[in-house]
Amino acid sequence: MTIHHDKMAYGKLDPLREEFSLERLNDMADALNGEGEGRSEREKMLAGELYDPSDPELSALRARARRLARAYNDAGEDEPERRRELLRELFGGCGENITCEPPLRFDYGCNTTVGEHFFANFNLVILDCGPVKIGSQCFFGPNVTIAPPVHPLLAEDRGMRPAADGHWFDYEYAKPVTIGDGVWLASNVVVCGGVTIGDGAVIGAGSVVTRDIPPRVFAAGNPCRVIRPLTAADKMRLPGEPRKE
Repeated sequence: MTIHHDKMAYGKLDPLREEFSLERLNDMADALNGEGEGRSEREKMLAGELYDPSDPELSALRARARRLARAYNDAGEDEPERRRELLRELFGGCGENITCEPPLRFDYGCNTTVGEHFFANFNLVILDCGPVKIGSQCFFGPNVTIAPPVHPLLAEDRGMRPAADGHWFDYEYAKPVTIGDGVWLASNVVVCGGVTIGDGAVIGAGSVVTRDIPPRVFAAGNPCRVIRPLTAADKMRLPGEPRKE
């Protein structure tokens, strides 16, 4: 039996407030009924359409990501160059000065890009069934989860079903996540699919981000909401900077 990644609660349920147009639902149904023939399951996945995650190409890509993540997690702190090489191989694209404290976990890795000077603390999980774009100068606390995958809300649509060859699979789809430059996600933050977080935003510990967050604000909660803007009053005097008069 083929099951796509561990079926654990990674914040993958679709926000209940979301509505799909009839046209969108019909398009997804047409793709499943063969009207989208000729397109791979990987193409459907990245386009945000319903797809079969048991597809051999996708299964091989997930296996590759797990091998690379396992090798990275096993690499010692005295092997910094090996760690850098593994991250360059794992990410779809990354800038310079990337640090991730192990362990980390990915669905694919190749669907995630990060900018320069990125730091992630322990237990980063990125389920990149949809594109994940992370800007430069981003800091992630421990236990951050980025979860683009979505399951259908109705059990009869969501459940496992037999394929023609006898293996079992489910239908899923995914929404992209975009995180701007200079964003700080504190400990235990979950970012759900379809979310954009603006440049310079700070997301408080334990937040579940289900909707877009504008730039340069402090936001927190479940669901995450804007608490206040970040202003000049938040500026700290760093070493070497003159005192304020």
